[in-house]
Amino acid sequence: MLYLVPTPIGNLEDLTLRALRVLREVDLIACEDTRTSAKLLQHYGITTPTTSYHAHNEARKAAQLVARLEAGARIALITDAGMPGISDPGFYLVRACLHRHIPVVALPGPTAFIPALAASGLPADRFVFEGFLPSKKGRRKRLAELAAEPRTIVLYEAPHRLVRTLDELAQALGDDRPAVVARELTKVFETFARGTLRTLHAYYAAQPRIRGEIVLIVAGTSYRPDPNWPRDQAVIVSSYASEETS
Repeated sequence: MLYLVPTPIGNLEDLTLRALRVLREVDLIACEDTRTSAKLLQHYGITTPTTSYHAHNEARKAAQLVARLEAGARIALITDAGMPGISDPGFYLVRACLHRHIPVVALPGPTAFIPALAASGLPADRFVFEGFLPSKKGRRKRLAELAAEPRTIVLYEAPHRLVRTLDELAQALGDDRPAVVARELTKVFETFARGTLRTLHAYYAAQPRIRGEIVLIVAGTSYRPDPNWPRDQAVIVSSYASEETS
């Protein structure tokens, strides 16, 4: 049995009771980065053996893990944060297991884009999750496709690319398109920045340094204008998520 176990995206209290039990009971935990996962496992006193499984070794390591699973082992797959397979390693191993008729169980739990979307203030009834935009090849084509997307658009972005992405989105989708930058969700410095693509670009371009994990939510073409949505400048709301953070 392969278990996909979501891990906290920041706040260590977001690990479910079921996830704790599975991580304690399995024979092996496959981690995106064993050093990062060690902090979480040590926090909860979990001593299950670990091994690395990431984007650079997934083809070779998947074969080894599948062999162990076929021999009767129970293995949990975790990433540094969130749900395995969602813009993180996991798909290759899941597919390999299903091809060999090995059961795969996905536990519900933390993922960054759902709370970001829910708290964004933009429509969440219909949305498209794009993950990370291509960094080079295919980027312009993807941006052109998003310009006609009627649903709310959800993206992940690295802090060092945020200003560039906001600028390119503004050019492709229009300066006045409502958008939200959700940063460091569930952590001490959690912030939601609301505005238009152009005002958000101006705000972050003026920052000396941008840190943290980022979810970017952009209104689709079907969005009905909200007269109360901030358009003259970005509005930044900070919230202290919890006393216990990573």
